[in-house]
Amino acid sequence: MASGGLTCVKYLTFFCNLLFALTGLLIFLVGGMVQLNYAHYSNFVSDHIWTAPIILMIVGAAVAVICFLGCCGALKESSCMILSFAILAVVIFLFEIGLGAAGYIKHTGLQQLMEGQFNTTMKHYKERDDYRDAWTLLQTELDCCGTYGTNDWDGIFPNKTLPPACCSVINLNEAVVCTDTHANKQGCLQKLLEILDSKTLILASVVLAVAGIQMLTILFACCLYRSFRRSYDHV
Repeated sequence: MASGGLTCVKYLTFFCNLLFALTGLLIFLVGGMVQLNYAHYSNFVSDHIWTAPIILMIVGAAVAVICFLGCCGALKESSCMILSFAILAVVIFLFEIGLGAAGYIKHTGLQQLMEGQFNTTMKHYKERDDYRDAWTLLQTELDCCGTYGTNDWDGIFPNKTLPPACCSVINLNEAVVCTDTHANKQGCLQKLLEILDSKTLILASVVLAVAGIQMLTILFACCLYRSFRRSYDHV
């Protein structure tokens, strides 16, 4: 009877570790999707904001390693490995809580950080190819022009002309270069801010939600481990 209870607890502990691993996979996938889809806007966002998806991918990979340790400990009935899993899982949990909270805090100052990046890249638009390419991609994809509007390019482009990417369509019968007449009127900062602000909140929400699931998993695994120890003592 005790042996059967021990086997049951062992495989339930193994299941808890697999559930924990799935949460790590979710974190890794979310970080990877954000990095893949929006990395080309990195010139317009402060570096310490843009590292969040990379950190999530690292955390997700770390969770997978920790869960491997926990699964092996459950199957081999190793109290040392299970204890190591529990300690590392709690550390990851606390780190995720801090990362999620930081995401909620940082998104409130995102506009100010981005405005500085926009001004810097625009100022050196003609000097650096990477900034020029970044602005071309941004204005083309979002159908926008300048930071807040077309007037932002005054002093950089002569005679009221604008970067070609500001104009989605140019009527060649009227002009051969992009001007305010044919340009997109909305600025790029607000459009990009809306995208990244929502993604920041999503990232933070996912991390906090996953951390909650992980905490329940850790507590459940600890309870199972205590049962495992009691069953083992009676064998």
